[in-house]
Amino acid sequence: MALSTLDERTALVLIDLQKGIAASATAPHTGPEVVARGVELADAFRSHGLPVVLVRVTFAADGSDAVPGRTEAPRRSGGRPEGWDVIVDELAGHPEDITVTKRNWGAFHGTDLDLQLRRRGVTQIVLAGIATSIGVESTARAAHEHGYHVTLATDAMADRSEEAHRNSVEHIFPRLGETGSTAEIVELLAKTRP
Repeated sequence: MALSTLDERTALVLIDLQKGIAASATAPHTGPEVVARGVELADAFRSHGLPVVLVRVTFAADGSDAVPGRTEAPRRSGGRPEGWDVIVDELAGHPEDITVTKRNWGAFHGTDLDLQLRRRGVTQIVLAGIATSIGVESTARAAHEHGYHVTLATDAMADRSEEAHRNSVEHIFPRLGETGSTAEIVELLAKTRP
């Protein structure tokens, strides 16, 4: 187990667990599996009075607020289905949760995430969500650069391909923080809280 500790002020940050993304094909875990583990983590954090942050990505229908810049990979064109960017029902409806809306891969750039965390004295974040190599990894990199301790719930995340997921988990995340399973994180949380 690579997971060593959770700071007194640790927050859970769940990336893009919204209807349109959680319903897409993912590996090595399905969207519903990732959501279920995200709910387990959120319930544990809430029960200990720790912050839960729900990050969602959205764009204007015409794409006018999408990140600019040339890329080799084609950008998605056309509209998205109604409600694709709504947080999944299993996580919604908790007024004490913090919701952050982003318009790019990572949850720090162009949002108030850092401000929300620092106001609450947060020094560590536990990350989970979809997609491992995109939103989760981008947010983990920025969290590390912002000086947060980073823990990654590797069974509470998935990607478009198992290879992309595995690359992040095996090669990137160990350089940014510590990894653990949902069960290990929930168990450690229970041990370190009264």
